[in-house]
Amino acid sequence: MTNLEAHPDLEVLAPGQPCVDVEVLDPRLVPLGGPRAMTVYRTLPQRGRSLVGAWCFLDHYGPDDVSQTGGMRVPRHPHTGLATVSWIFTGRINHLDSSGVRAAVDPGELNLMIAGHGITHQEISDSSTTVLHGVQLWYAMPEETRFIDHRFEHYVPEPVLVPGMVARVFIGELLGSRSPVKTSTTEMLGAELLLDPGTTVTIEVRRDFEYALLAESSTITVNGTAVEHRSLGYVPVGSDTVTVTAGDEGARVIMLGGVPFGESIVMWWNFVGRTHDEIVEYRRRYQAELGFEPWHDDDLGKPELFGPYPAGEPKPLPAPTMPSSRLKPRS
Repeated sequence: MTNLEAHPDLEVLAPGQPCVDVEVLDPRLVPLGGPRAMTVYRTLPQRGRSLVGAWCFLDHYGPDDVSQTGGMRVPRHPHTGLATVSWIFTGRINHLDSSGVRAAVDPGELNLMIAGHGITHQEISDSSTTVLHGVQLWYAMPEETRFIDHRFEHYVPEPVLVPGMVARVFIGELLGSRSPVKTSTTEMLGAELLLDPGTTVTIEVRRDFEYALLAESSTITVNGTAVEHRSLGYVPVGSDTVTVTAGDEGARVIMLGGVPFGESIVMWWNFVGRTHDEIVEYRRRYQAELGFEPWHDDDLGKPELFGPYPAGEPKPLPAPTMPSSRLKPRS
């Protein structure tokens, strides 16, 4: 059964017909760590749209003068049930996680960390960085893989040259380029598109995917709809082409996609689960394992979720207080 057959309520267009019903998602500003708090622009999740395929989180930052913002300083913190995707344009970020991986995040290179049943990590901009600019992405893990062991992958995609555009496909397949990265989630796409000034490109896409295109550097149009700088243009399932037009200055676009996730998730702080009570337990275990709160007697003998960590690193982040109301699933 195809994804379209599994979702009979989805509108299906005639072959060769682009979807013009583009939804524009505007960003909200969020301070990210540190006394000077580097500002990020968050377009996922939103109240009206939590997921695009398996993608559940998109932060866009920079270009930031590190001497003014302090750069990125996100000390050790936990994740469950998701994977993080780091993709930057300028600067360098140093990654360290509780599975023992140390890695540099450099421009044009994918760093993917699958949290699985639990992991902690930190991301801190390198001392050599003067301008920091990039995106931080998360995707949700489906039920059958969300408790797997954590894993880290690094990949440098080759550029794909088409008239008026250079593309780098870091996850999935587009324009004849296929990433070898194993995501352990539903079928999905992640790519960077660099369009020449005034260029219009029409890209053949999968009709069973939904897509989101971030206007990273300037305003673009997506299937005829204007998407302003830092906003996200959402294209629903049913189209087999996406047409993107850049302005006079050209454009960088982050293109995400995937089959609709098909599961409801509960997402709070750095955790993805399925119920409110599951998130409460993740928070409690993290607080206990890192010494912020006492252990429960029935925790004795349980394996740690969030792992060991090297000495001498910045102090970890404590989890915020849970909200007074129960967390509701979103899809």
